[in-house]
Amino acid sequence: MPVLVGIVEDHPAMLFGIATILNRSGGIRVAASGATAAEVASRARRLDVILLDLSLSDGSTPAENLRTLEPLGASVVAYTAGDQPHHLREAARAGAVGMINKSDSLEVITSSVRRAAQGHILATTEWAAALDADHQFVAAHLSRRESEVLSLYASGETAERVAQALFLSRETVLDHIRRIRAKYAAVDRAAPTKVDLFRRAVEDGLVLQNR
Repeated sequence: MPVLVGIVEDHPAMLFGIATILNRSGGIRVAASGATAAEVASRARRLDVILLDLSLSDGSTPAENLRTLEPLGASVVAYTAGDQPHHLREAARAGAVGMINKSDSLEVITSSVRRAAQGHILATTEWAAALDADHQFVAAHLSRRESEVLSLYASGETAERVAQALFLSRETVLDHIRRIRAKYAAVDRAAPTKVDLFRRAVEDGLVLQNR
């Protein structure tokens, strides 16, 4: 099954270019596109990944557009020139999983789309810098041990592997994870899934993910 992609982009030449790149890459198909989030939402029932231009001429905000696209169940990726970090921060708070720069190479764009479809966070340097400057990300005040557990667990290790690495029992690791989730929920940064925990770890500088 190909990765089904939607594109929200109001510059026709840019839309044509990125759609052509993705459709020719193999294993990726642009299933819906439009100049607004509402247009894309009306043209598809399900998508795997949506590339969202953060600065659209209709005056919509990234948060509004992510809410419009939410029913499609896709991983939304900011597709941007990277010159408006406040839009990146708003998109991150609204649930975007990372960014693709419009100047990225063909290889980076296609590999990023595939990784987003697999549930990965696209934590580029620009993305991390935008989040680092966002004072609305309230600190969860994790303990040193909780930070160690989160760093390993959010990076993809199982609870058993984390326990082995830190010389703890599996039950102790699971207790730490429950407390970590509770602390994030208490500062309105809920992390109910492992992907959410990864996002919080990236936001707090506990995990770095390169392109």
